[in-house]
Amino acid sequence: MTDRTGPLRLGFLMFPGFPMACLTSAIEPLRAANEITGRQEFVWKLVAEAPSPVRSSAEIGFDPDVTLQDLEGIDHLYLLSPPTAEFSDPRRSPAKLRWLDRTGVTLGAFSGGIFPLARSGLLEGKACSVHWCYEAAFKADFPAVEAREVTILREGRRTTASGAGAVFDLMLRLIEERLGRDCMTEVACWFQHPFVRDADASQKVPVARAGGTTDSLPAAIREAIRLFETHVEDPLRIPDVAQAVGLSGRHFERLFKRETGQSPLRYYHHMRLQKARQRVLYSNDSLREIAASVGYMTSSPMIRHYTEFFGVSPRDERRLTQTMRRAPVRVEAAE
Repeated sequence: MTDRTGPLRLGFLMFPGFPMACLTSAIEPLRAANEITGRQEFVWKLVAEAPSPVRSSAEIGFDPDVTLQDLEGIDHLYLLSPPTAEFSDPRRSPAKLRWLDRTGVTLGAFSGGIFPLARSGLLEGKACSVHWCYEAAFKADFPAVEAREVTILREGRRTTASGAGAVFDLMLRLIEERLGRDCMTEVACWFQHPFVRDADASQKVPVARAGGTTDSLPAAIREAIRLFETHVEDPLRIPDVAQAVGLSGRHFERLFKRETGQSPLRYYHHMRLQKARQRVLYSNDSLREIAASVGYMTSSPMIRHYTEFFGVSPRDERRLTQTMRRAPVRVEAAE
């Protein structure tokens, strides 16, 4: 449990290819809070499964301070990874996380870190913040976990954040809880952080090919997109969606195209293909399973539409992505 008489102790468990921005967004506000107060209110350790350096998504390596198996004396541990991350030790590493949970440690994950956290079994029956670009793949892999499109979700001793900006907000909350709002505000101002989102703030989601976000759309169009989102596997008829949002078919078509730059049918079709792409890139599901999950009776038309839309077939894109993940990184010697 957190020792209020000493610093709050955090660990960041890094997997190869983890998002570096999430790590710096976590550490920098804590460092600033320490500097402002003149005290070590927060301490942190970089953690890995093995003692060797871990390369981030930006191809920069980070030396861990401690291995996961040797980790002790912390209050919070956050997993940072791409969505494809697997434990290098699939028996001992999840067991260590479960042991930390039993000892009262707050466990959480940033961005794709929810995938290994869910694989450890520590999110079953719980809810977590899932980044919109991983949502389809996550729901397919972990149907027992409630995926929410909020930026940050804190439920008991589980804390999840959807991206680097959300991680920064989460750290500001920890600073406010420990040191008060004045210190939190000063830290935010140090970094010219524009605002601190509410705990239940929804994620910013781009409107496909429109240069805006869904929260800026008229209510009827937002509701239509919500209906599209909840009926990917069993597509709705566009006239039924227009009726559901209280608009005539012609007015709905005109308003939707004005706000998004696309007809509702084309937008809906592209949304389903985007969901398919998440599962192509971040799951091992067969193309037949993926096609069924986005409303196609067979895989052939899905493959054809996917290739037309993305300029590459799903098989080739999956193969290329897997090859890039396996490729060794060359590091030039320093002059």
